Amino acid sequence: MKFKLVPEPPADLDFVADAQRAVPLVPGSEDDCCARMLDRTDLTSRDAARTWLTFLRALGLAEEQSSGFTRTRQDPTTEFLREQFRENVFGVPAVLEILAEAEGPLSAGEVFEQFRDEVPTWEHHKNPNSWEEIWGERVGYLLDWCLLLELVEEANGKYTD
Repeated sequence: MKFKLVPEPPADLDFVADAQRAVPLVPGSEDDCCARMLDRTDLTSRDAARTWLTFLRALGLAEEQSSGFTRTRQDPTTEFLREQFRENVFGVPAVLEILAEAEGPLSAGEVFEQFRDEVPTWEHHKNPNSWEEIWGERVGYLLDWCLLLELVEEANGKYTD
């Protein structure tokens, strides 16, 4: 299963570990987990906490069970996060392929223009007036996560593999 929700990247990977520690070891409801994240991190909205909870699941740092959400005992090393990000986050392989095949560095907007056909059709119907804005931002977040995880390089607002 590929996860689509991607939060805005933090300044460094230490925040990933902080967010993971906010998820309980004993199963808790989504509301409980989001409240803990808001209490224990600098996140400011329930929507942001929910996005992080989903993203932690994609990274293999949290899981959803029938009794609620729990944190895994996996250490969030850069290597582990890099692998999980590539394998479990929707769009990452396509973004990396776009950059690998490019003849030079690309801006986030240029990557999105090449990525747009990857956006599921139902997303166009779900948000007919804003899907391009939503997915343009999401591609920007994917690129910034790739940068944070050292999968790509950036110079002068352009990305390269």
